[in-house]
Formats: sequence, C-alpha cells, structure tokens
Amino acid sequence: MRLGLLVALAMLAFAANSVINRMALVDGAAGPASFAALRLFSGAIVLAALVRMRGRAIGRPTRAVGPLALLAYVLGFSFAYVSLDAGLGALILFGGVQITMFAGAVVRGEDVPLMRWAGGCLAFAGLVVLMWPGGRLTVDLGGAALMLVAALGWGVYSLVGARADDPLATTARNFVWAAPVGALPALLVWDGMSGWGAALAIVSGAVTSGLGYALWYRVLPQLPASLAAVAQLTVPIIAVAGGMLLIGEAISWRFAAAAGLVLGGVALSLCGPFRALR
Repeated sequence: MRLGLLVALAMLAFAANSVINRMALVDGAAGPASFAALRLFSGAIVLAALVRMRGRAIGRPTRAVGPLALLAYVLGFSFAYVSLDAGLGALILFGGVQITMFAGAVVRGEDVPLMRWAGGCLAFAGLVVLMWPGGRLTVDLGGAALMLVAALGWGVYSLVGARADDPLATTARNFVWAAPVGALPALLVWDGMSGWGAALAIVSGAVTSGLGYALWYRVLPQLPASLAAVAQLTVPIIAVAGGMLLIGEAISWRFAAAAGLVLGGVALSLCGPFRALR
C-alpha cells in the first residue's frame, strides 16, 4: 500500500510537471533554452541544499549516464514541445519510454510476464485514443527527433534510478552536474523569459522535477522496470483530468474510454509473478 501511494504521488508530480511545462512553453512565457536552464538550476539548488542539511556532500556522480540522460530528457523535451503537436509529442515520448524501459528490462534478464506486455499495449492504446491529433496531421521531423531523444533520456534515467542507493543524493548529483551544461544553449542564444515563465520554471525545477524525481528514484528500486514503464502511462490521464477539474469541463467519452484503457492496462500489468516486486 505504501509503495502504491508513493508511486501515485510520483505520477502526480510528473503530471503537474507536464501542465507547468505546457503553460510556460506553449503559451510563450519562456523560451525552451531559458526554461530548461532555470529548471535545472532550480532543481540543483533545492536538492543540494537538502543534501547539505543532512550533513552529506554532493560529490561526483559515479557514472556520467545519470546527468547525461537527464540533460537529454530536459533539453529534448523543451525544444520539441514548441515545434511538435502536444498530442503527438506525448505519444512519441511515452511510446519511446516504454520501448526503452521494456528493452532495458529484457537486457537485465527481468522476468516480464505476458500479462505485462499485454497491459502495456492496452494502456498505450488508451493514450492513442486520448492524444491522437484531430484533423490533418503535420509532423515536424526535427521536433519528433528531439522528442525521441527526450524519451530515450527519460527511459535511461529511470533504468539507472533502479540502482540508486541514496535517491535524494543521487538526484541532487544528477541535477548539479547537468545544470551547467544545460545552461549552454541559453547562454549562446537567449530566447527570453517573462516573470511568470521564470516562476513556472522554478516550480518545475525545484518541486515537480527535483523533488518528484527524487521520489521516483526512491520507488524505482522496488519496482520491475517493465512495471515502472507501464505506470507512467497514467501521467497524461492525470494531467488531462487535472485540467478538466481546474476549468470545470465535463468528462468526454474520449477521455473516459482512454482512462478506462490506461487503468485497465495498468491493472492487467499487475497480474503476474509478484515475486518480481522487490
């Protein structure tokens, strides 16, 4: 029960992060380079302060893959978001994450039950129902490529997190070492940021990204990679549901069908050898 609540809280943080990024980037409150830079630095400052309060040093990451994967995700996502249809971008992102994490599970020799494969496919079908763009679809190839980079980055970042011995310190190191490199695009070409955009970037970096990712690293060692992948498919559903609550929209048949498919897929994924849960 406790693990389930922590996973649900992490998914809520991810969904809030998605909404905040959309508010900043799509509405023009911040450019992708400036938003990504401030997001990373805000997360680094808050996480480093928390680690220091525990009397620990940040130190160097034992492997560069953590900061590099975080950079790939944050920069790829920010730049892709401003040129790619939001629905198509979500499908590319979550589809890529699923492939990356299921592949990682297989390479590690994880016992992935057939029901989890089926559950992942069913849940992703729910996202297609919800996110598929209406009308004529025009794909920005550059944006699609950047979103694939973001998907690979987040998938690898999550796979690495399964081996984090100290979730908070590991997340802090990733942000601290990624932040200076992540600021380079903004230093080379400043793309602007309003006060509202800066506030959104700080909240995204310090709370929904920094603390949210630390929580994700807290639960990942207790989850099979394949199950962690499927669980993340609930994020767009939570984000859309939150938007409906905030603006008072009625639940559409499309959302209801998509939510049923996604939640059904997650439930199906839980049917299998529970010995895989560590």
